[in-house]
Amino acid sequence: MTSSVSLLRSSLALALIAALAASCAQGPPSAPVRSDAATFRVTEFARGLEHPWGAVFLPDGSGDMLVTERPGRLRRVTADGRVSPPIPGVPEVAASGQGGLLDIALAPDFASSREIFFCHGSAVPEGGALTRLSRARLSADGTRLEGTATVLDAGPPQRLSWEHYGCRIAFSPDGRYLFFATGERKQSERAQRLDDLAGKVLRLARDGSVPPDNPFVGRADARPEIWSYGHRNPQGLAFNPWTGSLWEAELGPRGGDEVNVIRRGANYGWPVVSQGLAYSGFRFTEHRSLPGMEDPAYNWTPSVSPSGIAFYDGAEFPGWRGSLFLATLSPPQLVRLTTAGDRVTGEERLLQGLVRMRHVLVGPDGRLYILTDEPNGRILRLDPAR
Repeated sequence: MTSSVSLLRSSLALALIAALAASCAQGPPSAPVRSDAATFRVTEFARGLEHPWGAVFLPDGSGDMLVTERPGRLRRVTADGRVSPPIPGVPEVAASGQGGLLDIALAPDFASSREIFFCHGSAVPEGGALTRLSRARLSADGTRLEGTATVLDAGPPQRLSWEHYGCRIAFSPDGRYLFFATGERKQSERAQRLDDLAGKVLRLARDGSVPPDNPFVGRADARPEIWSYGHRNPQGLAFNPWTGSLWEAELGPRGGDEVNVIRRGANYGWPVVSQGLAYSGFRFTEHRSLPGMEDPAYNWTPSVSPSGIAFYDGAEFPGWRGSLFLATLSPPQLVRLTTAGDRVTGEERLLQGLVRMRHVLVGPDGRLYILTDEPNGRILRLDPAR
């Protein structure tokens, strides 16, 4: 009897997920979905994107966005959901494994400079690949990129893995500094090495130079670009608009996914400290906390595999203001964390099992937009259900 009831419940859950997915695919809004603090509908905003990874809204009032596709393409998606042909001039990428054209960020003065920053996997002549930060300018008519150039290579190159690139970009609220998260390329010891840019959050001046007040400037044994270290595979990076602090989300191994508040010069522990297990099931460290290493603001075991994150400060969902949203991959869902200052005070899980979610961002219209991690990827929009 118990197994029959469980099977029925599983079947009903799968049917609900299928119905919601079908409603998104057809375009019309779904049935209302209730969360603890809002009621919304899921609408398919755009489709036909191959593994979309990063996105930004253009500040011209058009409601259009630029979206990266992991295989190495950039597209413009208009406010009515039309997807452009690929925009030429993107940086050359190594689109193997988890690499490719990943995050995108507009320069704070984009309206005048037209400058865009990209994070991507890049092959190097001596073999292997690394995480690279590049810049380019979007032409005045918006049809092509010009002047593509490398800003920083998070080296040395890694020959043994095509994974754990990290690759999120965030500008400080005053626009003076660029923060750039890198993965440890599945070589865990690199996260603790200060002469290595993998497994770090890096900080650069707006022009790509190293700010003189970075914590390791002047040390012969350390790279001056480093702001924090001990990170595994950070794919979420966002500033808290109420406190001004930088928040980061990273994937742990088997458990131990983290949300961290990033502090100057701090060590976040990987792989010396972790809440998770090795994929084999064995514990590779006995330490869940150590003096001199930062504890996470929040963590998950089992894993949720967090990717892109966004703080909600819009007007369409007043009950969500102050929340941190995380797009997660496994299990697929949208996680909402309630916050008070720089503390996490609660968790809610939405759209569980619907589709792998790579990134979430808040639109100028106050709605949430979700990039789905699919070969025929979509952008889903959360609309208020009034």
